[in-house]
Amino acid sequence: MGERTIAAYPALPASARAGRDFLVRVVEFLAGEVGIRQFLDIGTGLPTANNTHEVAQRVAPESRIVYVDNDPIVLSHAQALLTSSDEGACAYIDADLRDPRVILDSAAETLDFGKPVAVMFLASIHFVSDLDEASAIVKRLMDACAPGSYLAIAHPAIDIAPEQVAEMVRRLNETTAQKTTLRDRASVARLFEGYDLEEPGVVRAPEWRPRSEAEAASPAALWAGVARKP
Repeated sequence: MGERTIAAYPALPASARAGRDFLVRVVEFLAGEVGIRQFLDIGTGLPTANNTHEVAQRVAPESRIVYVDNDPIVLSHAQALLTSSDEGACAYIDADLRDPRVILDSAAETLDFGKPVAVMFLASIHFVSDLDEASAIVKRLMDACAPGSYLAIAHPAIDIAPEQVAEMVRRLNETTAQKTTLRDRASVARLFEGYDLEEPGVVRAPEWRPRSEAEAASPAALWAGVARKP
């Protein structure tokens, strides 16, 4: 499956790397410049380098992170590999992003929703095919967060290299239970409605506050942005 999808869209590995680089820059911005100390990472994926808690706790060791995924393999790896600093905390929730109530109830054991939280959908909300449903999920979670909370989204794009990514997703969806829905920039921007977008707005992930020209030049087909809840 990996070989077939990469054959359709050769920039797929670059997109994956750009998504991880975006995570690092976002968490550094939120933990460092903004002072966020709580993170709700929805759609964790398999642990790799520079996971959310590692980045946040490098900046602020007292940071508290809750990871959410509904893949038992991801959760078993997370429990074994994602260990918190002594000053902070990490927790793992086995839940579907389509069930915000379960996520919020479980996350409240670790996070204080009376204080700002960063809610992160990094390459995960595309598993919800209906845009209205995706927007409602985002709103339900953000409604539970205090003013001054942040929303971060990275989403596969349909309007960047459209022919290649469409064929890539067609091949991917032939073999996976969780279907991927690509969206254009305007649709991703809708997910941020009601919140104050940080500069530079909704842009390709490598163009969101890149650390180098090489990083910004990645061909990644991902729309991304960060916004503050007023």
